[in-house]
Amino acid sequence: MTDQQPRNLSLPTPGCFADPDRSGLTATDVFDGMTEHLFYTLGKLAPSASRHDLYMALSYAVRDRLMTRYLAGIEAIAANPKRIVAYLSAEFLIGPQLGNNLLMLGIQKEAAEALKQFGINDIEEILDVEEEPGLGNGGLGRLAACFLESLASLEIPATGYGIRYEFGIFDQLIRDGWQVEITDKWLKAGWPWEIPHPDQACFVGFGGHTESYRDSNGAYRVRWIPAEHAIGVPHDVPVLGYRVNTCDRLRLWRADATESFDFYAFNSGDYYGAVEEKVGSETLCKVLYPNDGTAKGRQLRLKQQHFFVSCSLQDMIRSLDARGIPIEEFPDHWA
Repeated sequence: MTDQQPRNLSLPTPGCFADPDRSGLTATDVFDGMTEHLFYTLGKLAPSASRHDLYMALSYAVRDRLMTRYLAGIEAIAANPKRIVAYLSAEFLIGPQLGNNLLMLGIQKEAAEALKQFGINDIEEILDVEEEPGLGNGGLGRLAACFLESLASLEIPATGYGIRYEFGIFDQLIRDGWQVEITDKWLKAGWPWEIPHPDQACFVGFGGHTESYRDSNGAYRVRWIPAEHAIGVPHDVPVLGYRVNTCDRLRLWRADATESFDFYAFNSGDYYGAVEEKVGSETLCKVLYPNDGTAKGRQLRLKQQHFFVSCSLQDMIRSLDARGIPIEEFPDHWA
């Protein structure tokens, strides 16, 4: 078998959730998936679809094929528990996902053939539509992304944990021969590769103080009373291995306020104060690598790190609780 020849991509038995119509890899399967998503997901008809519409439809069709493999992997781990690798990083430079996932599935030619039926003769026209995800910037972020892809290709269960930044560092324009930095609004047109899970949100505390007390048995205890709280909402991005069925995940945390709107403050005329907590909490995931040249900037970076590490550890511990596994066995199930 050469590197150009795909391995056997037939699925393991993934249970009752698998839909054969959404896991096929032929050009006809891809075309049918695009047509379905244009109509039902995007509310568009093919003759009026823009290039962005076709990019979204193709991305959703490809994501269907990833999800079939992703859910089959979750079911396999549940049936035969394995130790899972957790990779925590403040950045993941994953790059555009459509072309990468077509490569991993080995269906670049099939996707190109499907696009021809929509009048697109060069697949690059659609690949160029995708924004670069503003989730990483340098070698550290690229290393983290490569680790995840390598783990999936080696069929090792793994989860990458990070932050879902709303804005990347910056976009660059050249005006009158000078570089001008503008906001990197990479999410402005939607990102079809993420699956939010608000039901799995975590609470994170900041600052505050500790207080001592006696428990019901009279033992001395100390508890932490945080001054601030934020909610971490996970967004999962499937990470498929090269020509294998193993699909790991990148779990990114979005910061929300515990109370996003102060109705009393609003009715009192304090319109800015009504959303102050929301603005403060969401600052945690606004920008990739905020400027740390000031004390405020360094404080924000530290809070970002504490936020996503706390959420990630809570998520790992919760996975043990769901299976009735005591915390003492943590290192047997997570690396």
